[in-house]
Amino acid sequence: MNKPVLVIMAAGMGSRYGGLKQLDPVGGHGQLIIDYSIYDARRAGFETVVFIIKPEIEADFKSTIGDRVAKVMDVKYVHQLGEDLPEGYAVPAGRTKPWGTAHAALAARNAVDGPFAIINADDYYGPEAFQKIYDYLSAHEDGELYEYVMVGYLLKNTVTENGTVARGVCEETAGHFLTRVTERTKIEKGEPPRYTEDDGKTWTELAADTIVSMNMWGFTRGFLDEAWNRFPAFLDQALATNPEKGEYFLPSVVSQLIDEGKARVKVLRSEDKWYGVTYREDKPAVVAAIQEKTAAGLYPDRLWEV
Repeated sequence: MNKPVLVIMAAGMGSRYGGLKQLDPVGGHGQLIIDYSIYDARRAGFETVVFIIKPEIEADFKSTIGDRVAKVMDVKYVHQLGEDLPEGYAVPAGRTKPWGTAHAALAARNAVDGPFAIINADDYYGPEAFQKIYDYLSAHEDGELYEYVMVGYLLKNTVTENGTVARGVCEETAGHFLTRVTERTKIEKGEPPRYTEDDGKTWTELAADTIVSMNMWGFTRGFLDEAWNRFPAFLDQALATNPEKGEYFLPSVVSQLIDEGKARVKVLRSEDKWYGVTYREDKPAVVAAIQEKTAAGLYPDRLWEV
């Protein structure tokens, strides 16, 4: 069994944030959120990281983060390209948006040959999650079903003070296997949190301890083949109904495989609080949290000089 590798989705330009948020420092010596994720992943056991980026940011990405990580881990780069589509399909006129998280994962299909964890570049997950997902991937191989895993977070620990967030709301069995993930793209903080599907005309409450996906998934290699084979069906629908903005989400592929009885997904839990820079106004809270964790000894002051 190959050792699990870490795949990081870093191709987004952060339209709501107003800049390339993946390269915006939050640590005392220029560290990025992604530095802390990689540090936590490395001490959990990951030795290889695959960055999914856009070609136009590669030089900046390497100089800002990739080159220093390459001193302690095996680093690979792949590009998420809008035109990376199955034969017979083309990017529709007027579309500038990437095709979503499942399409981002597919960019790594030629760089991954075994189990892998996949995360967002701009989210702080905490060390507990990386240790749990690494241990699970290291101990489970596909049998009659694909054996996948996700780390879920309490919704109340994942919302921002500064606007809405997108989260995958999870349903699971009594044994903590996932039954469904429903993408809610506009959730706001409250007592309890709530979401809207009609731009705020109506709201639906969610329990504060609802388990949500933060796009921290663990898959075997076969997932990428399944996602690629299912991509044409998504494109047929998206090109007919929402050609400029339709997105191919990771949870949608997972839900299909569960519904078809082909996969099961163990839901692990993290009590850690999520931090991220969904909006520029989020940054001070992230900086303060990193300072607090560093002062408490969770991270060294100069992250990679140990």
